[in-house]
Amino acid sequence: MTALWWQTAVIYQIYPRSFQDSNGDGIGDLQGIAQRLDDLTGLGVDAIWISPISPSPMVDFGYDVADYCDIDPCFGTLADFDGLLRQAHRRGLKVLLDFVPNHTSDQHPWFVESRAAKDNPKRDWYIWRDAAADGGAPNNWISDFGGSAWQWDEITGQYYYHAFLKEQPDLNWRHPDVQAAMFDVMRFWFDRGVDGFRIDVLWHMVKAADFPDNPPNPDYRPGMGEMHRLLQLHSTDQPEVHGIASAMRDIADSYGARGLGERILIGEIYLPVDRLMHYYGLKRPGVHLPFNFQLIDMKWDARTLAAAITDYEAALPRDGWPNWVLGNHDRPRVATRLGQAQARVAAVLLLTLRGTPTLYYGDELGLSDVRIEPAQVKDPRELREPGLGLGRDPVRTPMPWDGSDNAGFSTAKPWLPLHADWRTRNVARMTDDPGSILTLYRRLLALRHEHPALSIGDFALVSVEDELLIYARRHESQLLLVALNFGERPHRLPWPDWAHGGRLLLSTHEDTPLAEHDALLLRSHEAVVLEAR
Repeated sequence: MTALWWQTAVIYQIYPRSFQDSNGDGIGDLQGIAQRLDDLTGLGVDAIWISPISPSPMVDFGYDVADYCDIDPCFGTLADFDGLLRQAHRRGLKVLLDFVPNHTSDQHPWFVESRAAKDNPKRDWYIWRDAAADGGAPNNWISDFGGSAWQWDEITGQYYYHAFLKEQPDLNWRHPDVQAAMFDVMRFWFDRGVDGFRIDVLWHMVKAADFPDNPPNPDYRPGMGEMHRLLQLHSTDQPEVHGIASAMRDIADSYGARGLGERILIGEIYLPVDRLMHYYGLKRPGVHLPFNFQLIDMKWDARTLAAAITDYEAALPRDGWPNWVLGNHDRPRVATRLGQAQARVAAVLLLTLRGTPTLYYGDELGLSDVRIEPAQVKDPRELREPGLGLGRDPVRTPMPWDGSDNAGFSTAKPWLPLHADWRTRNVARMTDDPGSILTLYRRLLALRHEHPALSIGDFALVSVEDELLIYARRHESQLLLVALNFGERPHRLPWPDWAHGGRLLLSTHEDTPLAEHDALLLRSHEAVVLEAR
């Protein structure tokens, strides 16, 4: 195949508040990211995705946008962004932005106009409904942050809809003027040279036109979070969203057609695989990559993973390209879920499966979720439903760069606390450690660049035995074997016929595994990559 840049790339997600502070206010910023670009190229990633940086009241830390075409002062200026973009491109790094089209801040000028009067020209840019017959909310829909998704507005005597916080009113994507305005936002950033967007909550963007009640969730249990009490049958994943995705894709593709560089759209979509596939555009163009989050939630054993990988590969449309994700700014870190030993195995899995992987900042250091004391909580998700462990602050803590004060992140107290072992678990210290997980990630990323079989090659499941998962990757004459041990016990791995005399390219352990004439002795929590001779 002739691969496009995003098919061979490894994407690195940056949560900008926590990556690098350049001005001593305890909050990361764009100049801080620019200062760390050489660290990113040294790691071996190919593209960076930056979580929201638009002007915002920061009620939901940038996912409540007040102006789509500027930069929030806490992160810098448009000139700072343009400088970051130039410096990244000079190093061969692509830059993706977070695009939040489902909702705005209630302080966005569009919503200020919309709530001013029922006859305001922008009234229907948002979703307004009369009260139910009993004076309550128009239906039973629940906000993803708990409580009713409808907020009463005293000014005009109607409810408006918000899938998240009441300060985040949903746009009415059925309105052509909303579509035109938001498509212009995409063009604004594409014209500046942005290489693509991660589209926030894409599957939320259109709601059922008649707003029926959502049905109860028969699997709901207390502690899951109130949003799970109902199935979001009518408030998400409506068929009309695919037309919007198609229009967005047309805009992105038009830049490539004009010779301005291939642009990519990645959709945040939490849906089962069979429904996820429709966002590739089985009937019409969709996004390039609907995010595949299976590895985040999946039971971590060989048979479960093997079934998920093969089922996902089989479900892909003919021209669909796979992608894999281990963590992000909303979900517990991989080292917390699996432990440090299996976090290393997970790194090998992520970076040797077919498709485009996304790496969350800090996972290359084996960062775990950080304990956040009640007085330190910033996340509105936790503040709305405390005690359920739904808060996202623990995975958004500052990046540790070295052993100096505040881990080299800032000269001031960071906006969130550092992890407890930051003096040893930091980039500088782990760079010098040949056995660190950071060194492992660098070696894995280098292998991907050196061996096209690991990025664009065919995938073939070899075997699933007990705690072992073994698969092959092949491109032209290059043939690699990947073996992963998900258990505590060592295992004897018989060589496939074609792998006899193979060369070991990488192990998650520091020293070389023991080999017999016809087998490899795979140790506890070990993953290896071998090349057939």
